[in-house]
Amino acid sequence: MAYPEIDLNLTDEQKALRAMVKKFGAEVMRPAGIELDKLGDPADVIADESILWDVFKQFRELGLHTTGFSKSIGGMAEDMDPMMGILLLEEMGYADAGLTISLYVASMPFAFCQFLPVPELRDLARQYVEDKDCKLIGCWGITEPEHGGDWSLGGDKPECGPSLRGVLKGDEFIINGQKSAWVSNGTIATHSLLHVGLDPSRGMRGQGIAICPLDLPGITRGKPLDKIGQRPLNQGEIFFDDVHLPKEYMIMTPRPASESAGGGGGLFGGGGIPMGSMAVMFGGLARAALDEAIKYAKDRIQGGVPIIEHKNIKLKLFEMFMLTESARSLSRRLQLYNTMSGSSSMLHTMAGKWMSTETAFRVASEAIQIFGGNGLSREYAIEKIFRDARAAMIEDGTNEVLALSVVDDL
Repeated sequence: MAYPEIDLNLTDEQKALRAMVKKFGAEVMRPAGIELDKLGDPADVIADESILWDVFKQFRELGLHTTGFSKSIGGMAEDMDPMMGILLLEEMGYADAGLTISLYVASMPFAFCQFLPVPELRDLARQYVEDKDCKLIGCWGITEPEHGGDWSLGGDKPECGPSLRGVLKGDEFIINGQKSAWVSNGTIATHSLLHVGLDPSRGMRGQGIAICPLDLPGITRGKPLDKIGQRPLNQGEIFFDDVHLPKEYMIMTPRPASESAGGGGGLFGGGGIPMGSMAVMFGGLARAALDEAIKYAKDRIQGGVPIIEHKNIKLKLFEMFMLTESARSLSRRLQLYNTMSGSSSMLHTMAGKWMSTETAFRVASEAIQIFGGNGLSREYAIEKIFRDARAAMIEDGTNEVLALSVVDDL
């Protein structure tokens, strides 16, 4: 990268973290992501001998899986300021988008456990922090075959409520239904942050959220999903057949109807920080696409000179640079606000998710144009970055649906 980073007043600690994550991304994540992407069978991505597990273990050896956990249980949350979190996500997104999501989602159930009054669940958070062998892996069990955009737009419509249902019987919830093939880490997770319909009459506003061990009787998995982009990120169905979940594991139940307002589907009625993290991450992916194009343009000779000397290439690269820096700036601003203000601007968050993912895709597409025929070859990383960016415009909600869920805030 020849152009300067214009971050002012970064502390030594922030610079050190960025350098560490950049090294991990370049030496571990990027090569592993390329290798995993080329595997024909997605089941091979999660095989015992897969390089995926080397990535997970080295990530945990660095302690990066503990950034969202309190020092009281061995984490490093108090040492992480909001800018450090942004730098971490940008550098990981730069290295490999699919692996970043897998590593990020792996902590979700356990991060919530640390704040719960149930001793067994609080201890689970401590076990995760101490786990360097990847025996504990989380997933976010929200998406369903019949419900994608419904999570954002369904509101209180009964026909739009979760298909996965839970019924309280004594001290247990009996859970039946399924989650779709798009559950990230669904094929390898040991625990899920699970969205369950508890009051079908209230649609999405009748959902509860549970910490669900995925070794309970009645839980089975589907095969890993075969998809065009983010192939290192394993995804797959989870089925629930009369699963008995302890009542205390249902960590959130529907709010009273008098308190329910606004959209019906985001994580805990908001989701600003997780979705803002996606915006930051894909700003990093856009930067990766730009850098690949610059490097190639310097090396490729046409007309007796490197193509970076051609005016049309110069202008194309400059436009790609403007788009990338604009997306990164918006993503950083909204994430800083969401983490520091005590509230979330979902309007800015969804705008950031749309802008960063569309920018990553557009910049990667323009980079392929610069590569010419070589951009279509799997020999070059830009082809994979292009496919990864395309997936980003759909995952966690299509950009259009996410925009519609907040546009009334204007």
